[in-house]
Amino acid sequence: MAINLDEILSREGGDWRWSIPEHFNIAEACVDRHLQDGHGDRLAFIVEDQEAGTTTLDYQELARYSAAFAGVLKALSIRPGDRVLIRLPNSTDYPISFFGCLKQGAIAVPTSTLLAPDEVAWLARDSGARVLVIHKSMWDELRPALRDCPDLETVLLSGTGGLPEPSGGEPEVRDLTELLAQTEPVSGCIDSRADEPAYLVYTSGTTGYPKGVLHAHRALLGRLPASRHWFDRLDKDRIMHSGKFNWTYVLGSALMDPLLHGQTVIVYEGQNDAHTWPALIKKHACTIFIGVPTLYRQIIQKTDCRARDLPSLRHCMSAGEHLSDEMQHAWQERFGRPIYEAIGMSEISYYISQRIDREVVPGAAGFPQPGHQVRLLDTDGEEVGTDEEGMIAIAETDPGLFLGYWQLPEETAKVKRDGWFLTGDFARRDARGYIWFLGRRDDIINTFGYRVSPHEVERVFKSYPGVADCVAMGEVVAQDKTLVSLCVIPEAGTELNEQNLLDFGRDRLAAYKAPKKVHFMEAFPRTKNGKVLRKTLQQTLEKTAGDART
Repeated sequence: MAINLDEILSREGGDWRWSIPEHFNIAEACVDRHLQDGHGDRLAFIVEDQEAGTTTLDYQELARYSAAFAGVLKALSIRPGDRVLIRLPNSTDYPISFFGCLKQGAIAVPTSTLLAPDEVAWLARDSGARVLVIHKSMWDELRPALRDCPDLETVLLSGTGGLPEPSGGEPEVRDLTELLAQTEPVSGCIDSRADEPAYLVYTSGTTGYPKGVLHAHRALLGRLPASRHWFDRLDKDRIMHSGKFNWTYVLGSALMDPLLHGQTVIVYEGQNDAHTWPALIKKHACTIFIGVPTLYRQIIQKTDCRARDLPSLRHCMSAGEHLSDEMQHAWQERFGRPIYEAIGMSEISYYISQRIDREVVPGAAGFPQPGHQVRLLDTDGEEVGTDEEGMIAIAETDPGLFLGYWQLPEETAKVKRDGWFLTGDFARRDARGYIWFLGRRDDIINTFGYRVSPHEVERVFKSYPGVADCVAMGEVVAQDKTLVSLCVIPEAGTELNEQNLLDFGRDRLAAYKAPKKVHFMEAFPRTKNGKVLRKTLQQTLEKTAGDART
């Protein structure tokens, strides 16, 4: 199928007009299309592996190997709609497997290499995956947990070395490298509809189990505004991403979006520190760096790197957690350019961001990207006024929005109302149209009748010298008495004074927002992707306080 991006999405009078085709396939748009345009020799991926060294994959090779992977699935009788679980480190086999699934019409199920074996087995059972793609180094630890996965028929092992001895009760184990070399590649991609399922990602669920978030092929088109307004995309950009392919943030901004435009992505696998990323940016003459606030903070605090050291770098992006004012100012001063922040979620990826054509205001999340209808609603479903708190809602017609929660129709129905998807995130919009993110419903601190955003408190204290990281939360100290408290991780070798921190907050925040207690900690509980588990942290504080009272 021929794809004309200019016809799919056009601008008229400053507004985006969506034109989603009836048939669309992500793999055809990101991979095969570039061969048709004569750009098969362009580099698609550079993978820097601490142990294996540097490997590359151009678009011609990606097209051939992903077609061979689709041929492997076809030989295994994998049909459109069947699920393939992918648990791989950052490697060239990741895009080969992911796009190979989509060529055959299978649903790719990316998952983290950090998950415990029982967690992976749960995902395999819940998704009903028939095939698992995994690196050989991870197989011995995982194999006992997969004995109770009745749908799982085949395991494809990536990497070097031989196959393990077979064991009873296990799915069939095959060598992926050998199969790719031996299998006849399929011709082209399945003629999928734009709204047919393409990939399934898992996010934290309210029941204690992850929820599957099912996306259609059109999700790629739903992120097109970001490529013009958040990426500041130019032809032949070289994009360095610090994350893992399995994360929704990276799946879009490093695996699909850059390839749609024929760009080159550089990723890393191995141990890293603050010096790793500047060194890789310099080595590969990267023009765009995509990271998380923690990495930007480490580079500022632990290196002397400046703009003159990275002459190729012209654009920096961040998502995953809120970027502090202090870090925005420090990066601007050191590198002469801002960090463009975005917020998103598994259900739609990034949809609000700082824009390249507008001033970057520290602390603000930016603007809804063109094409995305976003409202801030009150409890009655009415749009709130300027500087009023409301829940972020996205039009159900948005092409980037997910199809639904996997096998959870009741959960899907809960988040949809009157044509809007209710994100559960709260924000306010100022007089200039900037969105200020306040947090999840459960994160909002209710103290003495006031509602306090933890993000507003945190961005103030992240500018305090010696604070490596901090989390604000509501701490229940008595019946009907909740105080704003601050959990702080000091920088290594730094001693902080609680009273000085409290005074700092009182000088810079409204009295009801300023923390009344400070807890010093060595680390925060986090998800596999590094986000702070606020509820777990709060439970830890409550237990500690309870133990102290007994």
